[in-house]
Amino acid sequence: MFIGIDLGTSGIKAILLDRRDQVLASASQPLSLLPQAPQNVLWREQDPAAWWHACEQALLDLLRTAKEMGIAIGAIEAIGLTGQMHGATVIDNKGQVLRPAILWNDGRSFAECAELERRVPTSREITGNLMMPGFTAPKLLWLRHHEPQVFEQIAKVLLPKDWLRYQLTGEYASDMSDAAGTMWLDVAKRDWSDELLHATGLSRAQMPSLHEGPHITGALKAELAQRWGLAQIPVVAGAGDNAAGAIGVGIVSPGQAMLSLGTSGVYFAVSDGFHANPERAVHSFCHALPATWHLMSVMLSAASCLDFTAQLCGYPDVAALLADVGQHGTADIAADAPLFLPYLNGERTPHNNPDAQGVFFGLRAGTASVDLVLATLEGVGFGLCDGMDAVDSCGIAAEEITLIGGGSRSAVWAQMLADISGRQMVQRQGGDVGPALGAARLARIGVADSSDDAASLHEICPVPPLIASYQPDPQKHALYAQRRKKFTLLYQQLVPVFSAV
Repeated sequence: MFIGIDLGTSGIKAILLDRRDQVLASASQPLSLLPQAPQNVLWREQDPAAWWHACEQALLDLLRTAKEMGIAIGAIEAIGLTGQMHGATVIDNKGQVLRPAILWNDGRSFAECAELERRVPTSREITGNLMMPGFTAPKLLWLRHHEPQVFEQIAKVLLPKDWLRYQLTGEYASDMSDAAGTMWLDVAKRDWSDELLHATGLSRAQMPSLHEGPHITGALKAELAQRWGLAQIPVVAGAGDNAAGAIGVGIVSPGQAMLSLGTSGVYFAVSDGFHANPERAVHSFCHALPATWHLMSVMLSAASCLDFTAQLCGYPDVAALLADVGQHGTADIAADAPLFLPYLNGERTPHNNPDAQGVFFGLRAGTASVDLVLATLEGVGFGLCDGMDAVDSCGIAAEEITLIGGGSRSAVWAQMLADISGRQMVQRQGGDVGPALGAARLARIGVADSSDDAASLHEICPVPPLIASYQPDPQKHALYAQRRKKFTLLYQQLVPVFSAV
């Protein structure tokens, strides 16, 4: 049996996976952002101590549930880690956190992005990516400029899941997929770039060691093992949340793709080698498996837009919002129905615009709550398709796309995404478990790699059974294509307004 831990933005999840690839138990704990001063509107931070408290509580709950089910927790073999990418967790030479972690959706370091690209003109070739505020490197340059007393004390910079690893094992380590999102990695060579580190004022000594996703990076501390009733089991490198989510639904080979409908929205396509299109803000990262890469587009607000509209329109929760849409249906969307720009936290692919904002457009006296809900679902869909088109421009296209994440449970939204994109969308078992499943699978691969276990990659990471398939409706696709042109024009016209506010 294997534990998978997923450190998300809004919560932490732990699962227990057996050797038949069945999830035996799960547990979760909520997380929240730290409050920010009104002048710090682009800031997004969390307290790493809260991550560890939630992690330990989730593990205790998971192990208690396993015991109640009659499962011998002493038979658990390894732990895999995954979590939110890009976060800057800075610690001193005593292993103490110096300040709150700056998260992936923080937009304060836009000026530092331009500065880093000036300092390293070849940064896009090295990283395969456009420098963006969400990435880790510009956050550290911001600290160097604005909090020099903190910057001078930095002994290690850790990504969020890797800080949990340090708590679990005492080791400083990371994996290729998560490290690729720092903008310090030479993605083609799968190694730190000394040139980019130097441009940020850092060195390799302040970085964790690099490993492929299934590689063992350490063992559970003796005191934790004793407290939890576990052996000193190995902890594998793991993966960034998107790569782990892909592993969880068997997206491991070129030509496979998935669409993650979580807090953020991610289109993820496995590539046949290293490809890049940084000019359109496509992310080119290492996958969590050796000698494998992927392309990715990212929306900063996806399913979180549904939370926003549910609160705005007085729905008790997103489930009630989706139930209302299911009752009314999407068949009668008018050509002049309201539009929604889903940029509640700025935007990444393809616009790379931290100033972009959410907008409802085309409201009339008769506009009802359900019209705003439909506009929200549609607007997120349009934004996701913008990212898919950017990935396609690299020559990587998939006809079938696997849906994962909390939003994937909505049949109405799944069908709308098929109609908007003109591509088949599928739901598969395990898609709602998310990255934690991929982390647990990586733990199993790691144990297999270090033993005589002959299970193959495709045996450990199978494509899960199909739950539902959604084929695009040609007539609806044509209607959405016209509305998407208006959506695009609306964004373009508002760009100078966004930057003027």
